[in-house]
Amino acid sequence: MKCAFVMFDGMTALDFVGFYDAVTRLKSMGFMDGLAWQTCAVTRRVADDRGLCLEASAVGQSLASYDLLFVPGGFGTRQLKCDASFLGWLRTADPVPLKVSVCTGALLLGAAGFLHGLRATTHPGAVRELEPDCAEVVDDRVVDSGSVITARGVSSSIDLGLHVVERLAGADVRDRIATQMDYPYRWK
Repeated sequence: MKCAFVMFDGMTALDFVGFYDAVTRLKSMGFMDGLAWQTCAVTRRVADDRGLCLEASAVGQSLASYDLLFVPGGFGTRQLKCDASFLGWLRTADPVPLKVSVCTGALLLGAAGFLHGLRATTHPGAVRELEPDCAEVVDDRVVDSGSVITARGVSSSIDLGLHVVERLAGADVRDRIATQMDYPYRWK
C-alpha cells in the first residue's frame, strides 16, 4: 500500500503529524511491511502555519498511483481552495481509492470535487465553508463515507489515524498502536 501525505504552506503541523504517526506505525511496528509513503507537495520545502519547515519527497508529481491520499488542514487551505493550479494537482488523485482529510483539509477535498454527494466533517469554524461542497456536514469527530474519511479539528488527526489503522489492519492492531502511542482514546 502506497500513501501520499500532502503538505503545503500554512498547514497545521499537528494535523499532519498526528495522522502520519499513527498510520506509519503500521510499518514501524511490523503490522504492514509493504506500507510505503511519500510526503507530497507542489514545492520542495513547505512551512507550517507557525514557520516549521518540512521537505517533500515527491514534488509536483501526479498523485494517481497512490492507494491512500491524506490532506491536512490549516489556514493555508483558504487560499489553496481557490488556487486552480493546486486543485489541478490535487485532482490527479481522482483514482486513489481512499481519500482522507483532517480539519480544514476537507475544504480542499471539497474544492477538488471529492466530497460531492458525501457526508463529511471539518473544524467547527469551517462548517459553513464546507457546506456547498458535500451532501451534509456532520458534527462527528470522524466521518467515514467509504472512499472518503474526514475528521474534525486538529487533535482529531490522531483519532483519524487510528480509525484508518483499524480499517486497514483491524481493531487489535489499532489498540496495539494506540497503546504504544500511550493514547487514551476510548473507542465506541
